[in-house]
Amino acid sequence: MIKEKTFRNVVVNVVIAALVCGIAVTGLILNNKTINVNDPAPLYRGNSEDKVSLMINVYWGTEYLEPMLDVLKEKGVKTTFFVGGMWVAENEKILKRIYDEGHEIANHGYYHKDHKKLSDKRCEEEISITHKLVSEVVGVEMNLFAPPSGSYSSSTVKIAEKLGYQTIMWSLDTIDWRDKDTELIYTRATKKIKGGDLVLMHPTANTLEALGRIIDTVAEKGLTVSTVTEVLG
Repeated sequence: MIKEKTFRNVVVNVVIAALVCGIAVTGLILNNKTINVNDPAPLYRGNSEDKVSLMINVYWGTEYLEPMLDVLKEKGVKTTFFVGGMWVAENEKILKRIYDEGHEIANHGYYHKDHKKLSDKRCEEEISITHKLVSEVVGVEMNLFAPPSGSYSSSTVKIAEKLGYQTIMWSLDTIDWRDKDTELIYTRATKKIKGGDLVLMHPTANTLEALGRIIDTVAEKGLTVSTVTEVLG
């Protein structure tokens, strides 16, 4: 009798587990998340053991960009700027400075759109129009794409790959756009940093204030600030 009861309990638990898994898979499909291991996937960190990148996403905060470039130049480091096409159209001079000073330029879409919600056609336009514009301004053929707000679907990654792009996310987030706290930004960028990390930041007053210390601390940990491409390895 006890064995029969135990058997029934096991069967019930197996059925419940199967239902939960089924619901989870259905949720992934409905949310357009990839569950096919053969589909391209975004990259959250690189393979380098001694390099990290400070990914600077640019749509706004133009007034802080040139002072940030001054800090990067003073510290002798290069990094990657993911630029929005809308911003580029209005700030060609600063884009040229970024390029002239040896930084990597990458794609952040034209408008700050949620790519998870875009049609395939609109997603492709966001990436390709920005690509064309940057190419016309500085002659760079970009190959890294960071979806605004980190929002993407499996289609986003496939379209980016079709256009010759790798989709890039991040491993450390300063959340500087929300938390205007210099010490917090510094801590988030440096406390757990290790080789291969991609650190997300934006041109804000507090990020500018923390930037020099972040670079110095990275060096103290035996790491080098570099471009995303070099960190990917």
